[in-house]
Amino acid sequence: MSYSKVIENFLRYIKIDTQSREEFSNKVPSTEKQHRLAALLADELTQMGAQEVRYDREHCYIYASIPSNLGADSSAPSIGFIAHMDTSDAVSGENVKPRIIENYDGCDIVLNAEKNIVTRVSEFPMLESCKGKSIIVTDGSTLLGGDDKAGVAEIMAMAEYFLKNPEVRHGKICIGFTPDEEVGNGVEFFDIKGFGADYAYTVDGGELGDMSFECFNAAAAKLHVTGKSVHPGYAKNIMRNAIKMVYEFAGGLPNECPENTEGYEGFFHITDIKGTVEEASADFIIRDHDRQRFEQRKEIFAKTADGLNEKYGEKLFHVEITDSYSNMREMIEPHMHIVDNLAQAMREAGVEPKISAIRGGTDGARLSFDGLPCPNICTGSEGHHGRNEFAVIEDMEAVVGILINLVKLYAENSSL
Repeated sequence: MSYSKVIENFLRYIKIDTQSREEFSNKVPSTEKQHRLAALLADELTQMGAQEVRYDREHCYIYASIPSNLGADSSAPSIGFIAHMDTSDAVSGENVKPRIIENYDGCDIVLNAEKNIVTRVSEFPMLESCKGKSIIVTDGSTLLGGDDKAGVAEIMAMAEYFLKNPEVRHGKICIGFTPDEEVGNGVEFFDIKGFGADYAYTVDGGELGDMSFECFNAAAAKLHVTGKSVHPGYAKNIMRNAIKMVYEFAGGLPNECPENTEGYEGFFHITDIKGTVEEASADFIIRDHDRQRFEQRKEIFAKTADGLNEKYGEKLFHVEITDSYSNMREMIEPHMHIVDNLAQAMREAGVEPKISAIRGGTDGARLSFDGLPCPNICTGSEGHHGRNEFAVIEDMEAVVGILINLVKLYAENSSL
């Protein structure tokens, strides 16, 4: 069976393993295999007639543009679209075996009966809105790669539309594909000036209609605890078990963790513990959308250590807190047309916009603070970072329509 261009793109791209790796994030890209998709995209952009195609072979970025056809007097801004090529290191992305379920019946999806890997509607309630549509899943041995090869495929399909239909009016379109978003380095070496956009959109995940111009304020926190080791048979009133003291610290924080929070609720999240009786450490992340509450959370974290040091009568708890990124809302609000036009582009595609705050970070946050206002657009793929990831064919096709509408809106609203 033949599929639309965006689905052809997607099925081709997910066969290429581009998993980034946290342990190698001291360099960009963290894995050389991301270059395989980058090289393919550069070739495809060149073959379809895109201009200014540039492949940063050192850091694995792809840039391209489609020149404006509005004339020299047009004031239409240059609009950029960005997606990341890497996939999460949470689950393997090698040898992806996609399966297409046509006319999905709305029930649980058995990915692998032998290993009892099932995508349950109770766990992924967004499946309820997918009944009657066609869904792409895996065999349960890998993730799918919709985060963010769905976004890559959609941008490529949008670009091909404008290149094949030169009569459709548009301003300059800028295209960028990045590595290592999943390990926090997606725009570490992104050439904003060379990219050439006045405003941009990341096309990076979420169910159809989802659009975001807010994200968390974020910090990474490191706790180090000094204990005292002694023979356990004679340890009474002498031993200080550093591992248990880490637990004591964690228990002293408010019970606001990812599994207990949603929406605009922030949290403290312990991500790693290492240690012995004598010495232990733990990594935390601190998140909140509200700047004032975010600063209060960092203060609570530090004061928890102070309180325990006072209890033990020694400075045994040491804390380091480093800001990671900030809520991009404050940088986008002066340019709300990029949000308003996105909502209109969705409605014109028959999609009801659902504005939500990202409960995480996004390349758009850093780009926004670096001078390129950049909200996020859905891709029609969901269940990311796991074996239950899926993409909805009709929704991905709708996203391509949204991107096309968005470009047209900026052309229509410009002074010619």
